[in-house]
Amino acid sequence: MEKVDWKVEGMTCTNCALTINKYLEKEGLKDVKVNFIGGEISFEINKTKSKNQLAKGIKDLGYHVVNEPQTTNRKAQTKIFSNHLQRFLFCLPFTLVLMLHMLPWHIHFLMNPWIQLAICIPVFLVGMSYFGVSAVKSLRHGIPNMNVLIAMGSLAAFVYSLTGTIGNLGMDYVFYETTATIITLVFLGEWVEHKSVETTQRELNKLAKQQKVMANMIAFDDQHKELIFPVENTKLHVGDLVLIKQGEQVPMDCKILWGDVHVNESLLTGESKPVHKTKKDVLIGGSLVTGGTVKAQVTAVGKDTVLSNILTLVKQAQGEKPPVQQLADKISAVFVPVVISISIITFLVNYFVFDVSATNSLMRSIAVLVISCPCAMGLATPAAIAVGLGRAAKNGILFRNAKSLELFKDIRTVVFDKTGTLTKGNFQVTGISSPILTEDEFKRVVFSLEKYSNHPIAKTITTDWKINDSIQWKKIEEIKGLGMKAEDAAGNAWQLGSYKIAATQSSDTSHTAYLLQNNKLIGWFDMEDEIRPEAKEVISYLHAKNIQTILLSGDSLDRTKKIADVLGIDKVYAEKNPEEKLFIIEQLNKEAPVAMVGDGINDAPALAKASIGISMSDATQLAVQTAQVVLMNKGIHHLPLALGLGKHTFSTIKGNLFWAFIYNIVAIPIAAMGFLQPGLAALAMGFSDVVLAINSIRLNYRKVV
Repeated sequence: MEKVDWKVEGMTCTNCALTINKYLEKEGLKDVKVNFIGGEISFEINKTKSKNQLAKGIKDLGYHVVNEPQTTNRKAQTKIFSNHLQRFLFCLPFTLVLMLHMLPWHIHFLMNPWIQLAICIPVFLVGMSYFGVSAVKSLRHGIPNMNVLIAMGSLAAFVYSLTGTIGNLGMDYVFYETTATIITLVFLGEWVEHKSVETTQRELNKLAKQQKVMANMIAFDDQHKELIFPVENTKLHVGDLVLIKQGEQVPMDCKILWGDVHVNESLLTGESKPVHKTKKDVLIGGSLVTGGTVKAQVTAVGKDTVLSNILTLVKQAQGEKPPVQQLADKISAVFVPVVISISIITFLVNYFVFDVSATNSLMRSIAVLVISCPCAMGLATPAAIAVGLGRAAKNGILFRNAKSLELFKDIRTVVFDKTGTLTKGNFQVTGISSPILTEDEFKRVVFSLEKYSNHPIAKTITTDWKINDSIQWKKIEEIKGLGMKAEDAAGNAWQLGSYKIAATQSSDTSHTAYLLQNNKLIGWFDMEDEIRPEAKEVISYLHAKNIQTILLSGDSLDRTKKIADVLGIDKVYAEKNPEEKLFIIEQLNKEAPVAMVGDGINDAPALAKASIGISMSDATQLAVQTAQVVLMNKGIHHLPLALGLGKHTFSTIKGNLFWAFIYNIVAIPIAAMGFLQPGLAALAMGFSDVVLAINSIRLNYRKVV
């Protein structure tokens, strides 16, 4: 299976997304996600399916795939109007002229229905070329969209007026201004709505803009003389050399070969304080060099960069539908047929039951069509999620799926791993003891074992000791929750790990790690780790929100309890292996939804089992891939913000859905009873979505912590 990501133009509402989703699923594609706000679709395709054929199928639905080579190479169709603002500005003069005859003093020539028809035709043709075509395509594929209602309303007013004109029935049967007003004001409303929806993507767009910049590429001529010339960063390849100077943006992910700099990574982490980087350190593409100059080697380009992965993660999360949206989707899918039925009933009841004239009954029926807004229900969730995820990404918080946003509201317990989560993972060796081996021999054995591990302790050992003549093991493996196990060429069995492996050899549990040879204890070493400066503040915040805190670690009880006491953590589980951690999370989940924060291989199963798994950006890849939320700022400083954004995004979604339902429940009866003219109804419909967008945008500025 191949994962395909496309950018699609022309999606304006949730019905558009449903149409494409239904088509792709009908074609047998898996894991289909459609995000109409960002215009992205993704799916898994097998080799039997043609991407070119699928792109053509989407085009037949009325949309256009812009990043598929087979479609972009074709000659682009010339369009008279490229957006709704242009359509609105074209239609507005004709509509204003048509409305002049409604003034108290009549303009004589405008009282001629044939002249009104001539003025209305340009507006009608522009409206039908968009709303009519879209309506027909949506009906053809079984998911009628909002444009069906607009097309029917304006068409009904036009045909009714045309009949009155041809039959010379008098001005009481001529409502060309209604047709023109509906089309013109809906174009205005949709343009304002689209601009509002675009604003919900603002933070994501800021990230996306950082992906294309100029870079100073380093090359060498025949005499090995260094040459520097500008290239667009999209032309760079892995292994290329670049020069990055003060004030410039890092063009792609790269590793420093020479020099040192201060880098502002706030784009990715939300932290504005510059970070000092030197030789062998990694620079993240998109970050800004605030001081110094370096020469660096490109390590990742295109979709493999950190920034690109962030954007992909957020866009995928936007395509997800949290449970709260499912009801709205079901209603939205049948909304248009229901409104058409209500419109017909409105005409029949007004005309036959309440003895309202045919003209007024028709106007009320049309008002019902154009005031109804299925888009509001479809926009309620995506707009809020777009803002919530955008603000999160700006502050270095990545949500892998939208469901996590909703789950945060129920979290009552947060479980922390110790090493690398509550502590920095920057260890210092404070003591070495071995009654059998010399210190150099002990270090050589420990280094040779730890070089095969990703544990923070192992990373510290291999970085600090740097031993060249390491032992070549016959076989070696890392046992989760215990440590390293190896066999040398002479057949000796070596073990390095926590107190569990030495429990039968010693009663002293205070040491960091123990070394065994052939099941005999031959030494140990001690290390100290620094508690993260933000840890106590984060724990205090959770307690203020009545959230229980638990420390779950594989380390000894003494060391674990010491950390818990300093931070004020409620409960401690120590000396637990991955299976035991998983079991504890399972039990806690039965009592209340649990968030688990961790960073190691040992934490991966527990992270997956928790209601919400939260990982650190510098964690092992297994932990990052297992977690639903990733904190990019190398610490837990933004954990409260993640919790707050989750809760407030969900409350914004609920507020949006409430407005969407109430608007339609109230507006349709008002229109049916004749209290709204079709023109005003069209304006109300267009701006109903703007209310949702504005309410969602408030999430960018609301205090959530």
